[in-house]
Amino acid sequence: MLDFDLSELYQVETKRLNQQVKRNIDRFPEEFMFRLTQEEWDNMRSQFVTASTNAISMRSQIATASQKKRNIMVTPYAFTEHGVTMLASILRSETAVKMNIAVVKAFIAYRKKVVQHQELSEKLEQLRLELFSRFGEYDMQLSRIYDVIENLLDEKAEQKSWNDRELIGFKNEGK
Repeated sequence: MLDFDLSELYQVETKRLNQQVKRNIDRFPEEFMFRLTQEEWDNMRSQFVTASTNAISMRSQIATASQKKRNIMVTPYAFTEHGVTMLASILRSETAVKMNIAVVKAFIAYRKKVVQHQELSEKLEQLRLELFSRFGEYDMQLSRIYDVIENLLDEKAEQKSWNDRELIGFKNEGK
């Protein structure tokens, strides 16, 4: 977001916002905030918008109240999401204070979710290890059972056919 948009959001003047940033510049590393180049700024101000009904290109201007007094020789600051959060902590407007509190509460909620996720991950890992050890035991037992069954089948295959066997039990010798 650009500095003048954020000044409206936080209900402070753009000049005041930029002063606070300069006073706290160590809180805004490159990944939190940067100044637009002149080319980037010119491109933003003169983007082409194509009307969908008549395909006529129209020039659009950024039209905010805070831009009317802007020094055209100085390009605006652009803030990343982390920079927006940091701004909330250095500005003193009522809106900025409320946003800062909301951000802190969001981080607390996020931290709770991370802890819950970590506990769940640990429980799942314990369950996985327990199941693996149980299945390992069952695999060994099943392997032994299969070996016994295979041995029984092998022995049975080696036995004589029913007609070749010696009969046991009651014999009818009259035939």
